[in-house]
Amino acid sequence: MKIAFITLGCKLNFAETATYERGFRDAGLEVVPWREKADIYLINTCSVTETSNKKSRGEIRKVHRINPDARIIVAGCYAQLRPDEIRAIPGVSRVFLASEKSLVVSETLAAAGCCPPGTCPPPDTGRWRCPSPAMGGAGVSEANGVPRGTTTLPLTVFSAYSTSERTRAFLKIQDGCDNFCRYCTVPYARGRSRSVPLCEVVKAAEAIAAEGVKEVVLTGVNTGDYGRGTSDSFLDLLKALNAVEGIERWRISSIEPNLITEEIVDWIASGTKFQPHFHIPLQQGTDEILARMGRKYTTVFFADRIAYIRKRMEGPGKPKVFFGIDVMAGLPGETEELFRQELAFLEQIRPAFIHVFPYSKRPGTPAATMPDQVPEPVKAERVARLEELCDRLHTEFVEANRGVRERVLFESKEKDGTMSGYTGNYIRITRPYDAALVGKLTEVTI
Repeated sequence: MKIAFITLGCKLNFAETATYERGFRDAGLEVVPWREKADIYLINTCSVTETSNKKSRGEIRKVHRINPDARIIVAGCYAQLRPDEIRAIPGVSRVFLASEKSLVVSETLAAAGCCPPGTCPPPDTGRWRCPSPAMGGAGVSEANGVPRGTTTLPLTVFSAYSTSERTRAFLKIQDGCDNFCRYCTVPYARGRSRSVPLCEVVKAAEAIAAEGVKEVVLTGVNTGDYGRGTSDSFLDLLKALNAVEGIERWRISSIEPNLITEEIVDWIASGTKFQPHFHIPLQQGTDEILARMGRKYTTVFFADRIAYIRKRMEGPGKPKVFFGIDVMAGLPGETEELFRQELAFLEQIRPAFIHVFPYSKRPGTPAATMPDQVPEPVKAERVARLEELCDRLHTEFVEANRGVRERVLFESKEKDGTMSGYTGNYIRITRPYDAALVGKLTEVTI
């Protein structure tokens, strides 16, 4: 029996899909590209914008055309938020809600007749049994919670990881969010913040290291909130992972500015495997809009956090710290004057990269009904201006690192006969292909 996968959205989704894939492979299914005719298609959806929902529906219809007789399995955030909408699409056999992620492999195999119900192997979720008293006792990796608002979503912590090109892996450490920002549906799609027990994360890291992977990126919905439902802190986890043999570099995928504490920064700067690379969501660069959207910091706090990290981690001959920042264009109430203030703030803090996207109304969120909605053409124009600023700031960041010695983790061969990889501070380096360097850390001068 053949199975194919389509994953939309964030790295967290990719980690979860990879975990499903390992479970199906272990059960004897053949994994094929989704463009081929498969017996089962699993689509892991995203719902961060209405465009994401539309794309998810399009992918479902696409695979149904490829094989009208195939079983189409749908999971992910769109599946949680609008399951009835998905069930109405021709070809859909099963929609798995967020609380059912651990059942995806076993129930799909049973429904396809691959094994009798109740006898299918569990997915390779990395749910090692270890003491976690705060989460209900030995072997239990659950933290039931009921989000505020309209959802009542009891959830387990589905542990997951994915590897890419055998050089980098994405390791899930946390899921859900308690922030309930006024524009966001994540707490309703993924539930309240909860953590994978520390021992499970370490075991998964050891499994990744056993595959020869040298770099791991920690992923989660609100990564810095790690520790919810456990007796451990985020810093406890970082220290435990830093000691895992075989992994040479660690990155933190995204962390709220109020959760990257001075204690964490000081420890990373003391000489660890964690790289000078941070992705910190800003969303909007004025205090007025930040407060309106329910964010938990001010621009002064954000700028001070950036400055502190630079002070502790930069110096003569050292690489500059890479800061990636999320910015949303066209939030309700964002006037031209406030947008100009945001541009000035970004010029002040000078990130290396700005992940720009337009605000999208999400039904059921307070922001969707706020006054002073920004017209779509204005959003598009502001996105373009932010992307132009991003290009300039990234170029200046690379130039500021010229002459610095750094280590690059080179990846596989490119189509033009070259190979590329990233420095610790996330500068992409390209050189002629050399098979001996694939998957190895090599020192270069930027």
